Amino acid sequence: MTEGESIEQPEMVSMEQVGLIRHDRKGNVTAILTEISFSARRREITAIVGPSGGGKSSLIRLINRLDDPTTGRIILAGEDIMRLDPLQLRRRVSMVLQKPFMFEGTVLDNLQRPFLFRSVPPPVEGSPEVRRAMELAGLAAGLLTRDARTLSLGEQQRVNLARALITGPGVLLLDEPTSALDRPTGDRLAGTIREICQSQGLCVILVTHDLRLAEKTADALVYLEGGRICEAGRPDALLTDPASPELRRFLAEPDTKERTHA
Repeated sequence: MTEGESIEQPEMVSMEQVGLIRHDRKGNVTAILTEISFSARRREITAIVGPSGGGKSSLIRLINRLDDPTTGRIILAGEDIMRLDPLQLRRRVSMVLQKPFMFEGTVLDNLQRPFLFRSVPPPVEGSPEVRRAMELAGLAAGLLTRDARTLSLGEQQRVNLARALITGPGVLLLDEPTSALDRPTGDRLAGTIREICQSQGLCVILVTHDLRLAEKTADALVYLEGGRICEAGRPDALLTDPASPELRRFLAEPDTKERTHA
């Protein structure tokens, strides 16, 4: 069977028994993540869902080596990421942070930053790379000369997305990308992310506490609580008939119900 005939998309990111511990100033040890194992595939959005403080953001930071795991392995397209140069890894695995951050200068200046960090010539206005990133993020070309910090919150989050996409990554990490946005703006951004995942063949890993967002966008869902995976599977099955007491309890919280069924 050829790759084109394959029924399933190949795995892009796999976590194998990953653990993360931290030491405080007194030498006390805290387990942040324990025995985390799951896989995320190309052309799919995998949502990591759970309550605040459950380890979601810590988990996603491991995938592009903003932190390193204490135990276990993280595999990217068959390679252990610990063997990859972090700068090269971050070209292949881009992250969009929870709160939009704009560097000083124009939108174009912001899109050029990933290249300047690697000391390579950045693409210029009108280049294919800039045009593609702007189009994928749903941004008008006229915004390139605007001061990035004067844009609306929704526009800034789209610039963040364009900046993450401009290097042509295979994996896109999203840490609560819609939490700072109002509902309509967040829904539009979620739709854009869905379109990009499919059209560009990306492996998207989305961290969120918002089950409504996960239900609308994700192909696979991982429920994380207390640094452990309590349940994983298709979103419709998990949200309709959860097997774990942790997810059942989370779904029963009033604010979660409102987000899920709105």
